[in-house]
Amino acid sequence: MGIFLVMAKVSGREKGSVMTVSFELAGQEFMALNGGPVFKFREAISFMVSCESQEELDYYWEKLSEGGDEKAQQCGWLKDKHGLSRQIVPAVLGVMLQDGDAEKAERVMRALLPMKKLVIGTHQWAYEGR
Repeated sequence: MGIFLVMAKVSGREKGSVMTVSFELAGQEFMALNGGPVFKFREAISFMVSCESQEELDYYWEKLSEGGDEKAQQCGWLKDKHGLSRQIVPAVLGVMLQDGDAEKAERVMRALLPMKKLVIGTHQWAYEGR
């Protein structure tokens, strides 16, 4: 009995249907599992897109939020049209939030919390204390 026939019997799926897919993005290996209606995407599973510029951030926010749940947008997080959570963040944000100067990091966090789509300039101003 072939492995695909065994997988079909165990999973309850039709012979030849896809159960797992392995792929690589930017050198990182991923495996996706077809969990069917029982195992769905949750907020605990997300992809982070680290952006070098506001233009790049705006591009990914616009493309990935299209058709998604607008109520799920907060602090750089969005839910795409498939229900998958994404974080669209400036690459510099981690540096700002991990700064040894707690006041700087706190100002950046206060600026971040009310936002939906993140704005690098606003974080930079908060970081610099303007």
